[in-house]
Amino acid sequence: MELIEQIRRSPKVSLHDHLDGGLRPSTIIDLAGPAGVDLPETTPEALGRWFFDQANAGSLVAYLKTFEVTIAVMQTYDNLRRVAKEAVLDQADDGVVYTEIRWAPILHTRAGLSEEDAIRAVRDGLAEGTAEALAQGRVITARQLLCELRGMDPTPNLAELAIAYRDDSVVGLDCAGPELGFSSATYVASYQTALQANMMVTIHAGEADGLAAIHEALHVCGAHRIGHGVRLIDDIQFSQGQSKLGRLAEYVASLRIPLEISPTSNLQTGIARDLAHHPFDDLYRAGIRVTVNCDNRLMSMTTLTRELASLADTFGYSMGDIRRFTLNAAKSAFLPWEEKRVLIHEMIAPGYAGYQRATIETADYLRDKSPQ
Repeated sequence: MELIEQIRRSPKVSLHDHLDGGLRPSTIIDLAGPAGVDLPETTPEALGRWFFDQANAGSLVAYLKTFEVTIAVMQTYDNLRRVAKEAVLDQADDGVVYTEIRWAPILHTRAGLSEEDAIRAVRDGLAEGTAEALAQGRVITARQLLCELRGMDPTPNLAELAIAYRDDSVVGLDCAGPELGFSSATYVASYQTALQANMMVTIHAGEADGLAAIHEALHVCGAHRIGHGVRLIDDIQFSQGQSKLGRLAEYVASLRIPLEISPTSNLQTGIARDLAHHPFDDLYRAGIRVTVNCDNRLMSMTTLTRELASLADTFGYSMGDIRRFTLNAAKSAFLPWEEKRVLIHEMIAPGYAGYQRATIETADYLRDKSPQ
């Protein structure tokens, strides 16, 4: 309990958080009636449990079906703004000081919103949540990532919209949705438009699919970060406590390409039978830049504090390790350099004073010493 409270009080960074996967159950109930959405449960507690149980089916495809409910209540400007505001407030309550929230505007046009109107609604909600948190004494910066979706046609003008709003809350592009059978390269025109404008890209890869999906995300699509990426472990050999990285893993390690790992979510989609068998610790020991995330706080009934505390409890990590994971995430944020410098040196580092040494001395320490 003492470690959990230390983690809760410490500043944290969330890079992988889905807007439509982090609604409050009470908000879904409030919005469902006016939106004409039938719910499987009528109390916040029971509805929250329903989402968790449904998402716990052990496959990514089954996990994604739960979003049919949340997306259905996120089809108006006011509803999107409220959901975005509450996402910021909930993370600020958990001690998160920087968050990137991702979502697909194309999914929120059923009631007549344009994609640009939807982006503005989320922008306004993020700004309201940030201001309300500050009024309560909690500092948080919130940005949005716009998603292409596997299994759907490329979204016209998504990259242009991201570029248009790059100084107004949008920091990059993502590709989400079911991996198997759906190549991220389908959307390469969007990524190329963003990259030509010097905009950042992250792509879900290496969760339901393997090394080829990670390779494609990096070398065909130009990703700067990998969403999940846990199957990179298949390119690392371990013998007598030593790790030998294959060509792809060495490329990821050498260029400090971050993996946005979401432990509880990964277990729900079948990555491992329990946290002790999750590849997070092996990736960390092998020197990969790992970050810790929630993915979908509603579906996983989780917070960033809970994710970090579960890893610490399972693998014996100290607050020094938590500090390293947090700095990994801060260094990997899609922020302009000067804002990132402030995040690292003025918001993160002071919050971990006294926690300078990690439990594990990995190759990551040699490649990328944290700022002192």
